[in-house]
Amino acid sequence: MLASKRILLIIGGGIAAYKTLDLIRRLQERGASVTPVMTRAAEEFVTPLSVSALSGQKVARDLFDLTDEAEMGHIQLSRSADLVVVAPATADLMAKMAGGLANDLASTLLMATDTRVLIAPAMNVRMWEHAATQRNRAQLAADGIMFVGPNDGDMACGEFGPGRMAEPLEIVAAIEATLAQGPLKGKRILVTSGPTHEPIDPVRYIANRSSGAQGTAIARALAALGAEVVFVTGPADVPPPQGVEVVHVETARQMSDAVDAALPADAGVFVAAVADWRMASASVHKLKKSKDGLPVLEFAENPDILARVSQMKNGRPGLVVGFAAETNDVVENATAKRLRKQCDWIVANDVSPETGIMGGSDNAIVLISEDGADIWPRMGKSDVADRLATRIAVALED
Repeated sequence: MLASKRILLIIGGGIAAYKTLDLIRRLQERGASVTPVMTRAAEEFVTPLSVSALSGQKVARDLFDLTDEAEMGHIQLSRSADLVVVAPATADLMAKMAGGLANDLASTLLMATDTRVLIAPAMNVRMWEHAATQRNRAQLAADGIMFVGPNDGDMACGEFGPGRMAEPLEIVAAIEATLAQGPLKGKRILVTSGPTHEPIDPVRYIANRSSGAQGTAIARALAALGAEVVFVTGPADVPPPQGVEVVHVETARQMSDAVDAALPADAGVFVAAVADWRMASASVHKLKKSKDGLPVLEFAENPDILARVSQMKNGRPGLVVGFAAETNDVVENATAKRLRKQCDWIVANDVSPETGIMGGSDNAIVLISEDGADIWPRMGKSDVADRLATRIAVALED
């Protein structure tokens, strides 16, 4: 996917700079060429010799190198790439980008480029959470800068939390998604995934066994075909895919609000296993055992996101795909659900315990449309995702 792609890699001055050596190797394995730029601070963590040896390119380091200015120039350097990647993007580099500063080669390249920019932030957890960094992040996002990470994890400083740079393969996935030139290029697709958690009290909740694996695989497959994907996920077991816009929610009502905020879209793929019910009034205190017997739980119905979006008069996606997890009469129940919800397709599967599908690595689905039932053989969830993404691409071309 990255064959002949040109990546301008700006390496910032943080301990995570050591990961860029592996990142260069991973990009080259996929056919990309990497032109490295290092800040002076980055040279304190990795040597220009190591970076040059792995990339096969001279490391650009100095804004006022007259030889380089005569041969290429920083303006041309900033515009000759297919993508500019900043890894690690330190708090200082992010501040310079947000403020429009250009006092060294890296910041000048970022100011002069008209190429898309993807950054992988890396810094101490307190620096990441600082109000100034969050303001800068919001400004960069508004300016069209794309992000991968940061992740939660152990820090070199001994602390734990958000601020750890995304791993090289995660960055590669985000680069591939950003540069995808597939049939869904220019299409915006909303994907919901995972379960929802409906609180009973501060420590208990109503949920289901959905792992979020199928939704994650579908979002990744759509992004690989070039789509701009908004991924609204409940508290899933699997991490969200890279290279997509991720919105985390807990409850069905939060998911409904996030779906509204993500529209309009060319297609909506509603994979999430949304809880049908919630507590009419969740307790603010932990429910205790009582001599009076079991507590009485009063339920209320959650919003039906799929039906509401399918029946929109204005702003309805051109293709609405629902999912149906059934334990019996799969085709009959899913066909009835499609008509009841008024969506275009229903992807149905049998999640009876003996199938091992709920929470497993495989799936066996039936695609229900106005043309009838298309039964797919059992296959890996990533294969299901690829096949479904291709069908969506064909449908959106019509």
